[in-house]
Amino acid sequence: MKPTRFPQQTVELRRPPSMTEGECGTLAVHSNGTHCISRWQPSLGERVRVLFGAPIWLWVWSGVTQPPVALTTESPFVERPGGF
Repeated sequence: MKPTRFPQQTVELRRPPSMTEGECGTLAVHSNGTHCISRWQPSLGERVRVLFGAPIWLWVWSGVTQPPVALTTESPFVERPGGF
């Protein structure tokens, strides 16, 4: 999956100095002080694999703890009845 820019982004997170550009690139996020939201686009191959039941794996480069995270296909910027 590739991270993508989006109209609601408010900041770009840069890679840590210990990683190369090939290991970690810039990530566009919307930050409101509580959440950092990024947008990712799966490739055609990834979409086909998910369609046929492949799991989606989440990696967090920490190794010590797992911060709260979420995955969704619904935009958090679209108003829905009943809230978020």
